[in-house]
Amino acid sequence: MNGVVIPQTPIAVDFWSLRRAGTARLFFLSHMHSDHTVGLSSTWARPLYCSPITAHLLHRHLQVSKQWIRALEVGESHVLPLDEIGQETMTVTLLDANHCPGSVMFLFEGYFGTILYTGDFRYTPSMLKEPALSLGKQIDTLYLDNTNCNPALVLPTRQEATRQIVQLIRQFPQHNIKIGLYSLGKESLLEQLALEFRTWVVLNPRRLELVQLLGLADVFTVEEKAGRIHAVDHTEICHSAMLQWNQTHPTIAILPTSRPVRSPHPGVYTVPYSDHSSYSELRAFVAALRPCQVVPIVRQQPCGEFFEDSLSPRLSVPLIPHSVQQYMCSSPRKTNGLWQLERRLKRPRIQGVVFDSPEEKADQAKVDRDSKKHKKENLSPWPRDPEKLCLHPLQARKQLFPDFSRKECEEPVLCDSKKMATLEFSVQLQPIDEFISAETREEIGLGSPSIPRGGNGSPARGNQRGSPQSHISKDTHPAAESRGLALKYLLTPVNFFRAGFSSRNFDQLVEKYQKSAG
Repeated sequence: MNGVVIPQTPIAVDFWSLRRAGTARLFFLSHMHSDHTVGLSSTWARPLYCSPITAHLLHRHLQVSKQWIRALEVGESHVLPLDEIGQETMTVTLLDANHCPGSVMFLFEGYFGTILYTGDFRYTPSMLKEPALSLGKQIDTLYLDNTNCNPALVLPTRQEATRQIVQLIRQFPQHNIKIGLYSLGKESLLEQLALEFRTWVVLNPRRLELVQLLGLADVFTVEEKAGRIHAVDHTEICHSAMLQWNQTHPTIAILPTSRPVRSPHPGVYTVPYSDHSSYSELRAFVAALRPCQVVPIVRQQPCGEFFEDSLSPRLSVPLIPHSVQQYMCSSPRKTNGLWQLERRLKRPRIQGVVFDSPEEKADQAKVDRDSKKHKKENLSPWPRDPEKLCLHPLQARKQLFPDFSRKECEEPVLCDSKKMATLEFSVQLQPIDEFISAETREEIGLGSPSIPRGGNGSPARGNQRGSPQSHISKDTHPAAESRGLALKYLLTPVNFFRAGFSSRNFDQLVEKYQKSAG
């Protein structure tokens, strides 16, 4: 595993073992090669900083939740908090590492001085022209990719290695070409070969998605027989595979790598094409930066003695601010909300995290309940004053149904829910008075009854000539029942409805209530 927890800081780069991370709280990913993602999986649940391309691949291939991925633009400086209160901050700048798609170097600046973490990189002189490195900054600590830090290993530039591959392919004009690669990297080499030989390069769907993301030339396909150059995983190139490929069509294989590889078949060729800096390039890079100390990323290959003549005098070890110490010693679970503090630093106008005490939450919940209750009472059609609930039935009828104050009204009444037939009948409010006693009429001010009575004082009933009910025949019995139900509803006190009732036995409840009230 190639990763490190930077001492005296809460910073970890390419280091995903939380048990061994100790005081690390800020995690950075340089690129997506498997030896830099050991321990990183879909269960990761802490903020993670990387380049935009790496962020896409991280979510796509390792299923890390987007909730924790923080994509930082390459070539720009970003301010990140180093504690939980935003008192201490650092500046991190991402620089192109020229290694594989999405690979970056991290330049950290803070109370600890200036630290440059190269990750895996292939040095070019143009890197020294980056604004972050061209201002004459003193690099206190340089974490250096020392993969090829061996004076005995002489490597050509990638341009020279590409020319060697082109010459090799031209020696086999009728052969198919298998290029053995890792899952990420050397896409630009494939593009150059396709343009040089004017052929399609066959890829698997996963790598095709990547080259489309990078915006390379449209020279890639997934159709097996579309072109003579095929990009395959380097582990597929073996003796048995070479025998099988040559049974169908003459085939050679090329492994573009600087690592020593034993050829498994006479048709397998190794070309020293490397995405890591050569020894001479590392010497030039360190001599230009003149850091105070060089720390090898590949710890199994010490390289300090190669750069002693290019180092600047070492400075004293900086003190860790108290707020950062508390942050580094705090529970790791609390750091998940630190990204909100980071957003507040980027956008000062946005309010940060507000922590409420349990008492305040309880008081707020009570206020919300009272507010909902008040709103419900305001929306209710019934008055809240208990005295107003004690209305006389007819007064309640006038208050709730003001449209019935006129002498007559015509309304359709629905009956027989299965047939949904509409019956029209005449409803006159005068017959209601026959249910009201003289005392009640005087109490509510209705005056004398408007329905003519018989000689015995009882209301005149029957189908009299000119009676408003004389046009209702015996065949309209459902309408009569609906009319009686309507009258009972209008005469029912308001507090009866407030008490609740069942729609199934409404008539029985109304009659029972009227008897008990009488």
